[in-house]
Amino acid sequence: MSLPHEPVRLDVSEGVATITLDRPDAMNSLDVATKEALLAAVRSAADDAAARCVVLTGTGRAFCVGQDLKEHIGILRALKSDGEGELFDTVTAHYNPIVEALSTMPKPVVAALNGVAAGAGASLAFACDLRVLADTAGYNLAFAGVALSCDTGSSWTLQRLVGRAKALELLYFPRTIGADEALTLGLANRVVPADELTTVVAELAGRLATGPTVAYASMRHSVAYAAEHTFAESLAVEAEMMARTGATRDHEAAVAAFVAKEKPVFEGR
Repeated sequence: MSLPHEPVRLDVSEGVATITLDRPDAMNSLDVATKEALLAAVRSAADDAAARCVVLTGTGRAFCVGQDLKEHIGILRALKSDGEGELFDTVTAHYNPIVEALSTMPKPVVAALNGVAAGAGASLAFACDLRVLADTAGYNLAFAGVALSCDTGSSWTLQRLVGRAKALELLYFPRTIGADEALTLGLANRVVPADELTTVVAELAGRLATGPTVAYASMRHSVAYAAEHTFAESLAVEAEMMARTGATRDHEAAVAAFVAKEKPVFEGR
């Protein structure tokens, strides 16, 4: 008897938690089961002290094409038939908590785009700190194509990556944004040959996983805070984060290593 296939895999190894969307036949689209599994995986990675860096990726031809429209149309028909329930409960039940956990966890998060990221799939990538794209990957802000607003945090993240006017253009007129254009727009940190994606991301994640985790978390918090607060308020938070990181074992070890002209070894605390 075979076990049911899990739509999301979570693997933790050498400080890196890899979350893999694994519905290749459905281009890693997000049905309810996948969203629930993804939320559980993201929260588990966030809470796992052994995971000092998180990688989000997919299998097959797509990173994630967003909402599973086959399931979605079934829900639409059921609602039209019996008039009960709420069609978009999934935004507050799944999409919002997933992207909030991704964007606020106290460790770096890397999106490894093995293929197209569309709709909510693109939004998930935008919520990560760094985005490494295979040269065959790309984005499509597909929401307007199905007469929906944007979700999964893209109203917040996209304009901070490309600016307000460009964000609205990409949302109003959805199209495929290839990897090279994504790099030019600021939607990719790096574009690599598809067959090198796994190796490149493993090296990058490995560097982050052996780095000063508390310092990374503090930087992540400071940058997010500064995006919404005044300069003076941001300076105050910077002072708090400096006090926090200055009290870590990693800081003490790094200073000692500097004086001894040695390479520091970070423990993530």
